[in-house]
Amino acid sequence: MVLNRREDGTERLLDIAAEYANKGVGKEDDASALEWRTWPVEKRLEHALVKGITEFIVEDTEEARVNASKPLEVIEGPLMDGMNVVGDLFGEGKMFLPQVVKSARVMKQAVAHLEPFINASKQAGSSNGKILLATVKGDVHDIGKNIVGVVLQCNNYEIIDLGVMVPCEKILKVAKEENVDIIGLSGLITPSLDEMVHVAKEMERQGFDLPLLIGGATTSKAHTAVKIEQNYSEPVVYVNNASRAVGVCTSLLSNELKPAFVEKLDIDYERVRDQHNRKKPRTKPVTLEKARENKVDIDWQNYTPPKPAKPGVHVFEDFDVATLRNYIDWTPFFMTWSLVGKYPAILEHEEVGEEAKRLYKDANDLLDRVEREGLLKAAGMCALFPAASVGDDIEVYTDETRSEVRTVLHNLRQQTEKPKGFNYCLSDYIAPKESGKQDWIGAFAVTGGIGERELADEYKAQGDDYNAIMIQAVADRLAEAFAEYLHEKVRKEIWGYSADEALSNDDLIREKYQGIRPAPGYPACPEHTEKGSLWEMLNVEETIGMSLTTSYAMWPGASVSGWYFSHPDSRYFAIAQIQQDQVDSYADRKGWSMEEAEKWLGPNIN
Repeated sequence: MVLNRREDGTERLLDIAAEYANKGVGKEDDASALEWRTWPVEKRLEHALVKGITEFIVEDTEEARVNASKPLEVIEGPLMDGMNVVGDLFGEGKMFLPQVVKSARVMKQAVAHLEPFINASKQAGSSNGKILLATVKGDVHDIGKNIVGVVLQCNNYEIIDLGVMVPCEKILKVAKEENVDIIGLSGLITPSLDEMVHVAKEMERQGFDLPLLIGGATTSKAHTAVKIEQNYSEPVVYVNNASRAVGVCTSLLSNELKPAFVEKLDIDYERVRDQHNRKKPRTKPVTLEKARENKVDIDWQNYTPPKPAKPGVHVFEDFDVATLRNYIDWTPFFMTWSLVGKYPAILEHEEVGEEAKRLYKDANDLLDRVEREGLLKAAGMCALFPAASVGDDIEVYTDETRSEVRTVLHNLRQQTEKPKGFNYCLSDYIAPKESGKQDWIGAFAVTGGIGERELADEYKAQGDDYNAIMIQAVADRLAEAFAEYLHEKVRKEIWGYSADEALSNDDLIREKYQGIRPAPGYPACPEHTEKGSLWEMLNVEETIGMSLTTSYAMWPGASVSGWYFSHPDSRYFAIAQIQQDQVDSYADRKGWSMEEAEKWLGPNIN
């Protein structure tokens, strides 16, 4: 076909293409694709596992059970042989994460069929080890943890998943009761880092002798080495991705491999701590006073802040999923599945393109169901408030008379030397109180995940980890899409300062609009407790049901919240490292003790 030089080659190809429509692997009407159905049952099971085909798994498992002397032999024989092939291919980079999760779905359906027969004969299978996984107290994010659990199960580890927001007491209690071999902790928000330190200290105090695994978006090898590992006598291992988890657990539970692994780990952590202690900042720190002198230079006297076209609170309940789909940024979706590349180019990537296309189709098929059957609900709200900056803080007023302060938003300022730039702080983008200008600030909270947890649990109960993870990944994309949609609506209609804006979705993703929407807990305003002020201003929980955990994580997990700034000079930035004088100032303005300041500002304190 490629080398055909006939002038009518394209037309001839299109004529016969229809004959091959819907002839994918595993389709019953595709005789060539079903050749594997003639193979011995052991090879059929292996093929189904490697290819992620569930269509025939029950009948093949039953055939293997009838042929075996006891049902457990099917698990410990052909099924584990097949999963070993999957593990090898994944380790060699010849299979990708979505394929492994599909393989796990096949395995679980096979095991579910065998379990009644195994229970009837009181048989007990062997595993490579028992591992407890939990997202720590105050944190609701668990997509990464779920993926790690699936990958470990594919390698014959027994997983006890305690879910999200799990207090230390429960983690350690279950670990003792279940006699687990390893404990794994997961967390995404920065307060989770302190909770992990607490768990490690408690494990030491209670005399645990189990390895401890650390993972999650905010964790790192440096934090593990400097903050966690020194509080616990047993191995503490930072696991940065699912593909590494198997090798780590294998080494930790092997009498032969463990000594060398731990020795190398100790040397590595000592090196990391030494680098951390000797690390010099890339830019020189400055005093808070000097940083404030170098605030963003805005000519407020010659600027008139835009007045909202539609002031007041705007609520969007049971919002249209079909609309939100148009605002999805798909690149982070593929990253969730460990397929790295920018959408849509990733669909044509030489190595991962085919798997990316399958994943993209599965996500959109699920979104079709979400839209058609109402599987997920989206809700959101926003409001605009009169405001003025007072130093590094922002006063938010109850009404346009500006006579009564509703709340004060506390901000941090960059505190490193900036010879050619400013020491940014969010308050710089709101007109100073003394300027007399009538400025405004916006607040918003949206979720695309109402019903997500129940759906994910339902899929898990069916042995379908693939769709359990997929529904969470899709809900996350809907939440981010809702934030994008609502910000556009605010700019064009509610605030109305960019009424003529006409940007493509790619332009929106590239943030080619006027204004910003920074979120508490992220680089420009990294301190999480400010979400409490946002919740109070909007009355979020009572209005749309979104809530905050004790660590200020949002529930449902697929949620976004933040502030709206309209000034054309406003831009995103990272606070990075702050000095003790700013810690003292911030604690004083918040009415905090130094202990509270160190708890919430810890990751940013130099």
